[in-house]
Formats: sequence, C-alpha cells, structure tokens
Amino acid sequence: MARRDIFGSVLGPAPSVADAQDVSGYAVRGASRSIMQSFEELSKSSVVDLDPAMVDASFVADRLDEDDEAYQELFQAIRERGQDSPILVRPHPEDSGRFQTVFGHRRVKVARQLGRPVRAVVKKMGDEDHVIAQGQENAARANLSFIEKTLFADRILKRGHTADTVKSALALDDTTFSKMRSVTSNVPEQVIVAVGAAKAVGRDRWWQLAKLMEHPGNAGRAADYVKSAEFSQPDSDARFAGLFAFLSASEGRPPAAATTKEKAWSPQDRSVRAKITDTGKVFTLALKAREASPFGAFIAERLDELFVAFRQSEMSKKTGD
Repeated sequence: MARRDIFGSVLGPAPSVADAQDVSGYAVRGASRSIMQSFEELSKSSVVDLDPAMVDASFVADRLDEDDEAYQELFQAIRERGQDSPILVRPHPEDSGRFQTVFGHRRVKVARQLGRPVRAVVKKMGDEDHVIAQGQENAARANLSFIEKTLFADRILKRGHTADTVKSALALDDTTFSKMRSVTSNVPEQVIVAVGAAKAVGRDRWWQLAKLMEHPGNAGRAADYVKSAEFSQPDSDARFAGLFAFLSASEGRPPAAATTKEKAWSPQDRSVRAKITDTGKVFTLALKAREASPFGAFIAERLDELFVAFRQSEMSKKTGD
C-alpha cells in the first residue's frame, strides 16, 4: 500500500512562537521524499524553545509503558548532552495559547522533569494529518510494540477517522490491519492496558489471545484475572504469558509454555538497572547503565560468601529457626 508522506506537507520554515497561532495556507501535498528524508528536513526547520507546561499531549495516546528502560536512557542522554532532535507540535485546536504534541511526548516529559524548555517545530495541521504524522514518526523509530500500534489504530478509528487513515499512519497491509481489528474487537481495552506494551509479543500471539477471548465467559475471567495478585508482575511480557496460560487452562488446554518470570530493579539515582529473568531452570541477572560493570564485578567477587549465606538461609527455613 502506498504510504502517504504527511511530513512533506508540514515542512518548511516554522513560525515563531508569537506567530504560531496565525499560520495559514496549510495544505497536504503529495511528496516523493522518503519518510526519513522528511525527518531530516524537519530537524532543519526553524526551532523554538517552548515551556513544556504549555505543551499538551496528543488527543490520541500511542504508548502503554512510559517509564521503561528506553525512556530512562532518553532521560539520561538529554540530561547529559541536551535534546538532539526537536519535537513537532501544533497550535492547540481548542485552547488558544497552548500547543498539542504531534510527536515527541517522551522528550516533553523529560523536559518537564529536568525543568528545561523543550525544542520544537510548530506547524498548524488538522486532526487527520496529526495522527498520520504521529503514527509515521513512531513507525519510523520502530519503538512501538504490536499491541501499542493496535490500540493506537483502534483509538483513531473510534474518533471517526477512516481505515485508510489508520493504514497510512502505520503503514499496514490488509492482513495486519484485519488481525489488529480482531484483537481490539475481542480483547477489552482495560485488559490490554493492564498487560502493557509487551514488546516481545507479536501479531500472531495477540491474535491467538483474541481467539481465546471469543469463548463464552473468557472476557469476564480475563477482567478478573488482571486484577489478581498472580497477574501482577513488573514485566509486561510476563503478564501476557500469564494471561494466555490462564485462559488456555480455562479452556482445558495446557499452557503453550512455562511462564518466565521477569523483574526489574534499579536504585533511586538510576545509576544502574538490573533485569532479572527466571525460567525455573535458568536464572539470569543482566546489568546495564553507567555503573553496571563495577557493580557486576562487586557481586562476582562476593559470590562465595553470598552462596554460603544462601545455604545458611535455606537451612534455617528447614529447621524453623
């Protein structure tokens, strides 16, 4: 399917903040430039500094997990070297003097947390062009999971936009779009939000879950399960696996695979992050960030004494001490 290049229509000199509310003559025009070329040209447009307190979110959300590892890396990068690329905003269609984010929500959030202005290109555009630009930018960065794109597509449709607009925003073929519609038709949004981004779970796995949800009573069972302590795990991929196993078992089918438990840990200063994966037979501790190497060496040097402490703890449990 041909992809509409919305960026070709919003490029060109950006107005000053004072003039941003009076931009006229905006029109969508076909463009032969690729989307990445459009991003490069956008980064060369006139950039203004905005108070992030004056910048609102898009009218349609596209992310489920805001404080994931990628966000923490972005926060550290901007804190250390500043904001490399501008965001795109439009004058707020309903609130004069304010702006609405087209893309760059996480950069706005970082700017708020750091108490800094956010660098932005201001362009006037309608709702349809807004969602297409938002979807295409996220697709180009390839950092949205299948279910985040699916929920984004559903929210666009519920606001009265056409299937063609959704396909253009997310560069979807008919098969993928059909499976997305099957997922959102059978899996309630509150269940999807409870699961989260599930970055490692692809199209076919979500479609299989949607098929499980078609069975009588499973929608209610799923809604109850996602509120349970058993479901509550810090990793969204593990939450999906738990829900899928629960519904499979309720249909008299064995779970597709043993649930892998994952946890995340980091100190308050975010100087190091740990991802803990436990399959029952393999336990992995992966460290990342600035102090990962020295902290890992510190742990490794003390494995003997940690193992002795572990054995003593296990013996105490058996003897009841």
